[in-house]
Amino acid sequence: MANNFQILRDYGTKADFWSLNVLHEFHEEVGFRKNIQEPISTTNNTGALITVMNNGALGYASTPDLSPSGLKRAFDKAYEWATRFENYSLLKNTSFCFEAHQADYINKPQISVGQASLEHKLDLLQKADKTLQEHSLIIDSAASIWSIKYISKYLNSLGADINQEIHQVIPYLSSTASKDDVTQIRTLGGMRAFCQQGGLEFINNLDLVKQAHEITKDAVDLVHAPNCPSGLMDALIDPDQMMLQIHESIGHPLELDRILGDERNYAGTSFVTLDMFGSYQYGSKILNVTFDPTIQEEFASYGYDDEGSAARKEYLIKDGILIRPLGAAVAQKRASMLGVANARSSSWNRPPIDRMANLNIEPGTSSFDEMLGSIKSGIYLKSNSSWSIDDSRNKFQFGCEWGQLIENGRLTKIVRNPNYRGISAHFWRNLDKIGDNSTRQVMGTPYCGKGEPNQCIRVGHASPICLFRNIDVFGGE
Repeated sequence: MANNFQILRDYGTKADFWSLNVLHEFHEEVGFRKNIQEPISTTNNTGALITVMNNGALGYASTPDLSPSGLKRAFDKAYEWATRFENYSLLKNTSFCFEAHQADYINKPQISVGQASLEHKLDLLQKADKTLQEHSLIIDSAASIWSIKYISKYLNSLGADINQEIHQVIPYLSSTASKDDVTQIRTLGGMRAFCQQGGLEFINNLDLVKQAHEITKDAVDLVHAPNCPSGLMDALIDPDQMMLQIHESIGHPLELDRILGDERNYAGTSFVTLDMFGSYQYGSKILNVTFDPTIQEEFASYGYDDEGSAARKEYLIKDGILIRPLGAAVAQKRASMLGVANARSSSWNRPPIDRMANLNIEPGTSSFDEMLGSIKSGIYLKSNSSWSIDDSRNKFQFGCEWGQLIENGRLTKIVRNPNYRGISAHFWRNLDKIGDNSTRQVMGTPYCGKGEPNQCIRVGHASPICLFRNIDVFGGE
């Protein structure tokens, strides 16, 4: 197979630049719902994307045919598109932006979920699903494990040769309780937030049966709880909700192609403008946000992005000041500014675009008890259940599965349907305390949508518990 790829070394010489990104993806999902085994889902997907740059214009073509003739046809199509757009390219008269790394990034787990015994996985999930139904008020339950093995090879005309192998695992638990006219759902972190790179060792450490017991108890407690009160109050936000907060009101606004207007017709624009970098007070002085694809267990870790750029940790926000966008090599050339290695595609039949990878809030110095004790009147929020944010990623409204009131430094009454809203910059400037490393959790989401045609990609977010002052909180009823 490797010899097939080498055909482009000679055939591609008519273009100024070409790259080949070959992807093999293997998915398996095993699960139970209400004590009934769901059909086992497996997919095996392989193909290649060829990128051609000629006279400052880019062209793309993809193919599942990895034979020499299949790759030649794809190259010819990509070259044709690049030629058609020469007069309209946004990259005309810019210097070359691609690199020639030769390296491997292999992140193999101790025990691959895909290779683990099917009987073991089914037994574990059935036990978790039965635990989710252990109370008479539970009307629905689900337990599943979704695993992904990702193998890629990147070559380009400059001599790059990059091989990567990544294993990802996404557990899911859900318990639905109902009493009279009240129904409440409690999940494992909301939105499959407990997702990481790794294998069966991650699932074992998570202890799905124990988690199922706690989720069921929470669901039952919520159907007996009053609706969340409304008003300005302090909000202590758990990492599984901070994950969504970071994603929507920092991650998407900082994507450089969005700032440049590429996403305006589909996913919206950004309130951030190019002149803000280096001076804009995005949040309070304790806010430090990093792009970091180097944390081995985090969901979107990698060694090199899909344009062949080396990934490294970079600060996007430092001491509250906005300093760097989420922009990969091509977007950096367009904007004439530094970015990060975040050109990512969702599959072999999509071109790479500026995406989040691991976007994290750096730990602070406050313990959970210290943050809790500083609150006179507030609420503790966990697990996202709904989200809404405007086209410029500025005004937002988010809902959570779990709320618990805080009175005079103590957790008191559980409340259901808690929501909060705000404006991104004002919200982050109200960040008063950040939890220390003991409150930090590595989380993420497999569902980040962007691009035309749509690309749904996997993203990591690590965060401590965070305390925000004077937040507009309201009930969902």
